[in-house]
Amino acid sequence: MKSFPKGFIWGAATSAYQIEGAASEDGRGPSIWDKFCEVDGNVLNHENGAVACDHYHRLEEDIENMKKLGLQGYRFSISWSRLFPDGDARREERGFAFYDKLINALIAANIEPLVTLYHWDLPQTLQDKGGWANRETITAFGEYAAAVTEHFGDRVKKIATINEPWCVAWLGHGLGVHAPGVKDRSTAFVVAHHTVVAHGVAARRIKEVNPDILVGPVLNQANYPSDDPSNPVLSRASDILDAVQNRWWMSAIFEGRYPEILHSEFGSEFEAAILPGDMEIAQFTNDFIAFNYYFDTRVGVADAANPVAFDNSALLGLQIDTMPEGELTDMGWPITPSGLSNLLIRWNAQYGEKLPPVFIAENGVAYSDGPNENGVIEDTRRIDYLQKHLAAIHFAIESGVNVAGYYEWSLMDNFEWSLGYSKRFGIIHVDYETQKRTLKNSAHWYAGVIAANGL
Repeated sequence: MKSFPKGFIWGAATSAYQIEGAASEDGRGPSIWDKFCEVDGNVLNHENGAVACDHYHRLEEDIENMKKLGLQGYRFSISWSRLFPDGDARREERGFAFYDKLINALIAANIEPLVTLYHWDLPQTLQDKGGWANRETITAFGEYAAAVTEHFGDRVKKIATINEPWCVAWLGHGLGVHAPGVKDRSTAFVVAHHTVVAHGVAARRIKEVNPDILVGPVLNQANYPSDDPSNPVLSRASDILDAVQNRWWMSAIFEGRYPEILHSEFGSEFEAAILPGDMEIAQFTNDFIAFNYYFDTRVGVADAANPVAFDNSALLGLQIDTMPEGELTDMGWPITPSGLSNLLIRWNAQYGEKLPPVFIAENGVAYSDGPNENGVIEDTRRIDYLQKHLAAIHFAIESGVNVAGYYEWSLMDNFEWSLGYSKRFGIIHVDYETQKRTLKNSAHWYAGVIAANGL
């Protein structure tokens, strides 16, 4: 038996645009994902989140399923444009009422809410003014953070600011495979910097309104192991990729600086965006830090015949091969659970007492298993994946890392961004035609883990 610490929070996670639906109801304004989905070729099968899992209308049923699992925490995001349709001061009280209903129901079910302010769905009106490439969005985000805290802070005790800022910058503004669909490296660097400052600004606004709220970022991270550490080309590529995805935010938060290799290699593309005082704002003492982890990315000798989707190495001018090896998930991702413990131990060793309690805010896997003739969903590969990654977290805890909770991704199958509804990450199956929910075997397994507080 691998027991987890007393008080360890077992949860699951979702995001607003991926599950809520009701995209045009009760005064919600359009977001950049509504706009992005309208353009032919942006999303598989021209799908969108207009209905998604219809969580907006099925909130009670979904919380009942959380109770069946025994969830102790639920991480969800707020749709910015549901509260503020234009991203400005104009409020939509029906939006506030929806999240009141959700939060109150969670608390009644003894499930702690972990609110994420931003999970990629910027109000389109802000994008029309330049979006995250415009510093005015930082100010707007701070105002939004303060308003959320003022309204919900009597019940919500943990707030995460920006989910996966690497994806915001590089998938949304570098590769253009996510909204708003910009394809420009320099813009990606500038947006990355603006997310750093926005976190610092929003965190301070939250604390001004309610100093008892626990605040932190949500960073998606990965290791970049080289096939041949003695190869200087591969070593340099690993260093740059690690700097772009991991150290950009960690160094900014803990040290008030960006990695030197990025200044020397790409400084002309982002240094002008760094205004006096920005890096001081970046150095916010967080109450927690949350990591999302799915897989490591191998770095090998270039093979032009094998491009990898969602890989920004070519955009960074790195002539390498990142094709994964071994067993792959439905996303085409490798399975590398040791990478999770390696990251946790690495940051604990580097930052020591400066590292606050850690949450794993997302970890999960896409497999297409559906109901068999008896209506049972035997997703044994998902159970194996989760088992291995929870064992990796347990190893990190045994090694001295203060991991305080785990939020499985995802509570239910949902809209997987540019891949539409083709990938299923949920431990609860969703029939999108009928909206019927079915607990997969992995959900029952996870309920057992929660009940035992261990593996």
